[in-house]
Amino acid sequence: MKIKKLLAAICAAGLLMTGCGGEQSGSETKDPNSQATIIKLGMISHLNAGEKQMEEYLFKVQEKTRAKVTNHVPVFYDSLSLMQMGIESGNVDRISTYKSVAHYIVRNNDRFEIVNDDWIKGLTDNFCFAVKKEDAALKTDLDKAINEIKSDGTLDKLIRENITDVANGKTPPKVEIPKVDGADTIKIGVTGDLPPLDLILPDNTPVGFNTALLAEIAKRLNKNVELIQISSGARAAALNADQIDVIFWVVVPEGGNLPADIDKPDGIELSEPYFRDEIAHLKLKN
Repeated sequence: MKIKKLLAAICAAGLLMTGCGGEQSGSETKDPNSQATIIKLGMISHLNAGEKQMEEYLFKVQEKTRAKVTNHVPVFYDSLSLMQMGIESGNVDRISTYKSVAHYIVRNNDRFEIVNDDWIKGLTDNFCFAVKKEDAALKTDLDKAINEIKSDGTLDKLIRENITDVANGKTPPKVEIPKVDGADTIKIGVTGDLPPLDLILPDNTPVGFNTALLAEIAKRLNKNVELIQISSGARAAALNADQIDVIFWVVVPEGGNLPADIDKPDGIELSEPYFRDEIAHLKLKN
């Protein structure tokens, strides 16, 4: 398995599991014009929406839910490690992720706690593979494999073993991806930015759900799968540059609260979803 090391991951290796950091997070402030609270919200970079667009989208969600309006000012990061460094150094007040990721981080780092933000309850994203538009045959193969593992119960089993039932302080096991002599190879970009959904250990070893799911996909397609480590912010660039054939995860919001294409730039097609999760926010404990 070939893993491309990124400078950001090297600089921040071990931050997630150790909880070490610098100064306290930044304090929430007041907008002098409206007296509304301003919260700087760290987010993994979306591929088809900028920070200002996301700020407008989040404001509209709060208005729709009739929540007390707070100005959430998104600050994009290209990786989870950099985002955690941002909250540790006080550049952001909170970080936005998913329930499964939030619970994993809290279990492994006692400096963090989940924020009870009522207005984000029900904001849910579906996770899909992404391929270039011209790779229609590859999308068809991926859809077929995903539908098979959904229908026979394999997907639910992988989710339980590698996400929902992972014990406190533990990492999911590494699953070896089978090799088929003479078979075609699919290069899949993994980020490590959504543990335990997409998890790469500090020694650059992918483990858990991403390896378990991709091992099952490889077996059903009778093809080889090679994992390439990329940052979340480089997902589309890596695909367009043919560094990878497939992006492991791209999100599609459901329910109409956020635009469905915030993570889907032109020129890519998405597979059937293989996972769904609700958005959650984290902050450092006082």
